[in-house]
Amino acid sequence: MPQARAHPVPALEPSESESASLIDVDSPHVSSVKSDFQEQEVKTETQAERLEREEEDKARAEAQKASEAAEGAKKKAATKSKEVKDALKKDGQKLSENRDNPVVVGNALIWGITAVALGYGAYKKHSEGQLDWQVAGTVAGCVGAFAVVDYFGSKWLLENKYPPK
Repeated sequence: MPQARAHPVPALEPSESESASLIDVDSPHVSSVKSDFQEQEVKTETQAERLEREEEDKARAEAQKASEAAEGAKKKAATKSKEVKDALKKDGQKLSENRDNPVVVGNALIWGITAVALGYGAYKKHSEGQLDWQVAGTVAGCVGAFAVVDYFGSKWLLENKYPPK
């Protein structure tokens, strides 16, 4: 049995002349670019100028971005500084109004005496050669415990006995 073949696919007849569809690749205005074009060394002044302009544009864009970031950080810092300054001024005014409150005076005296005693004790231990991390840690723990007791004691006194102005 002979093998049957499919009928040939009909083809379209070209409607334009062959010379109209061809591009003259030998003319000077048409050229091809190799795939490693970017890696080639610069051969013309135009290429050198283009590369120079691209570098300048990139540097200008990076400088603009850095300038904008610095300006934003400067504004943010100024705003934060003003907030902190206002808070400190408010706290200072509050402290100034309550400078004759016995709790405030007592805390100032207690912590002043504590600071002097700690400094003197650390100096003595250091001069005797006995100041080590164990002693420093023990003293720091005691100061922390005293601070907690002082905080809650002062809070109770300010709420119940000597309210702030």
